[in-house]
Amino acid sequence: MPPLTLTGERTLPNIPEENYWFRRHLAVYEWIAERVGGLRVADLACGEGYGAAVLARTAAQVVGVDANPQAYEHARLRYRLGNLRFERGLVEEFEGPCDAIVFLQTIEHVHEPGGLLERFAAAAPLAYITTPNRLTLAPPGAEKSDNPWHLREYTIAEYRALLRRHFSRVEVLGVFHARKLRVHELALRLGWDRVHGGLRLTKPFYDRFVGAISSSDFKITGEADLSRALDFLAICHA
Repeated sequence: MPPLTLTGERTLPNIPEENYWFRRHLAVYEWIAERVGGLRVADLACGEGYGAAVLARTAAQVVGVDANPQAYEHARLRYRLGNLRFERGLVEEFEGPCDAIVFLQTIEHVHEPGGLLERFAAAAPLAYITTPNRLTLAPPGAEKSDNPWHLREYTIAEYRALLRRHFSRVEVLGVFHARKLRVHELALRLGWDRVHGGLRLTKPFYDRFVGAISSSDFKITGEADLSRALDFLAICHA
C-alpha cells in the first residue's frame, strides 16, 4: 500500500511521536462506534481509514470518503472488511443517503461550512461532527492556532451557533483528558516542567509517556465546562 506522509493535515497510526493525536481522534471514533450499531455510516474526509475501520466493527455498512488519491488508495488496500468500502471524492459532493454521517476534525478546514452542513442534513438524519476548541488550541486572544490547514477555529458558542442554523437539534459534548493525561495536567500546574527540564529527563520521559497514551486517557462528557474541552463533539439531528 502507498505510505502516507505526516503533514499535520491528518493524523496517522503507528507513528510514536503522533500517538497523542491519534489516540485523541481514536477515542471519538470508538465512542461513536458504540452508537451506530446496525446503521449505514459515511465517514467523510476519512483520511488514512483507521476510523472507518473502527466504525465498521458495529455499523451495518461504512463508506469512507476522501479526496486525496494517496489516502484513498492507502485506505482501500489496508482496511479490507466485508461491510467497509472507500470512495475517492469531495465531501462537498456527497449526497447519501445514509443513516449517519461522521465528520471529524475537518469543519475547521472548510471554506463554506454552512453549505456543507446543509448537504449533510439532507443526506442523513444524524451527523457526528467534531472540531478543536480554539480556546485550548490557540494562544490566548489569538484568532486561531498556527496550524496552516485550519481556516477557522471555534469557541463553544460559535460552534453551537453554526450548527444550529442547519440542524433541528444539536447536542455538544467535550473531549477532555482523563487518567494519566489528567494526572499530567495536574503535574504541570505543580511545576513538572521545571523538574524534568532541570533533571534532563525530558526526552526519555516523554518518549515513554506519549507512547503509552491510549484512547482511554480521554473522556467524552457534557457535564463539564465545555470552554475547557480539547475538542467539541456535536450530535446533530436533521
